[in-house]
Amino acid sequence: MTDGYQRFALSGPGKFLVKRLGLPNPVPLRRYREGQPPLPGPAVVGAAKGGRLDEQIRKILSSSGIEIASEAERPGALVFDATGIDSADRLRELYDFFHPRIRSVAPSGRVVVVGATPDGSKESIPQRALEGFTRSVGKELKRGATAQLVYTSGDADIESTLRFLLSAKSAYVDAQVIRIGDGQVTRPENWLTPLAGKVALVTGASRGIGASIAEVLARDGAHVVALDIPAQGEALSQVANRVGGSALQLDITAPEAPAQLVDYFRARHGGVDIVVHNAGITRDKTLAKMTDAQWDAVLSVNLASQLRMNDALLDGTLRTGGRIIGVSSIGGIAGNVGQTNYGTSKAGVIGMVNAYAPLLAAQSGTINAVAPGFIETAMTAAMPLTIREVGRRMNSMSQGGLPVDVAETIAWYANPASGGVNGNVVRVCGQSLLGA
Repeated sequence: MTDGYQRFALSGPGKFLVKRLGLPNPVPLRRYREGQPPLPGPAVVGAAKGGRLDEQIRKILSSSGIEIASEAERPGALVFDATGIDSADRLRELYDFFHPRIRSVAPSGRVVVVGATPDGSKESIPQRALEGFTRSVGKELKRGATAQLVYTSGDADIESTLRFLLSAKSAYVDAQVIRIGDGQVTRPENWLTPLAGKVALVTGASRGIGASIAEVLARDGAHVVALDIPAQGEALSQVANRVGGSALQLDITAPEAPAQLVDYFRARHGGVDIVVHNAGITRDKTLAKMTDAQWDAVLSVNLASQLRMNDALLDGTLRTGGRIIGVSSIGGIAGNVGQTNYGTSKAGVIGMVNAYAPLLAAQSGTINAVAPGFIETAMTAAMPLTIREVGRRMNSMSQGGLPVDVAETIAWYANPASGGVNGNVVRVCGQSLLGA
């Protein structure tokens, strides 16, 4: 969908008025293209005294093809190991590193702070303070640059997460807090196709975000089983053919659907490695005007059916080291007028992640979710103009995201090297002003 205001802001008269009047300035974001450098410039790396990850961070950046410079006129990234900060006074080390450099970050550049997961001890107080720092920096950065905080514990492997955050794949992920713990990590033979040999199920795959998820997972090497209701059969087949996958027509709310999924994957593929619960619907009405059918339909598709599928697939069909990925929404975090059913279901997806994370960890697997904000889809195109424009501008990037932004985040979760990323809910919203 075309963003008319962004087109205007990029024109000669638009640039003048945006600067003169202090209007939102939605600059084009740098998104992933095969063969392009990961960053728009070299990375400058710093560490607090006693930081334990400085050497590991440098090795990861070097293996990712990222140039590391002691200083740079236009750094593509600023990366700081804050794991050594153990007192409030030492938060000054954070300021000393970023203060002289933050204005020079390149357009679509990256700021990443790596900290130690707070454990409730007195020494972890300054580590919790990193969250306020990072979220504030995310609101100060301009021209498509982003800021993230990565908490690590124990011997957590952070490579897949740093590769994602320091690439154009994370274009619309901003000011997020990611927690990495111990988990089974398998580094791919080829980072361009980390899902080679994997089988992925994507529900609601006939269009929009679901179709984009199927495309990105297939690009990364997976065989994608694209699922949707029979009424979407023709569009579903087109997606499956385009990505070299398979089409599966199934109503996931049907009582027999979980058993049919188990039979399908055991017979055709011997199991499944990645399950993406993307299927979702809206039936918007204020609570007083909402019908029983509208409430029941949204809760059934967006939450209850997913729980039944999980329970069926976890009984031996999801392979060891498998990935379950949910699609929540900032509506499930902040709520929205006329969407009590939708907000309830999407908050339930977050609850699903919290509840199932220990179960998946016991099988060397993971469960995580994305929470998209305003994404340019057919659904948002149908919104009234005023609501649509507010949705686009109420974030640090002053623009809507694209379906591929959600898909890239899901592909990072699915990566076999992301075994320590479990129980996370990452917003793909350009740091929306709504929610946490």
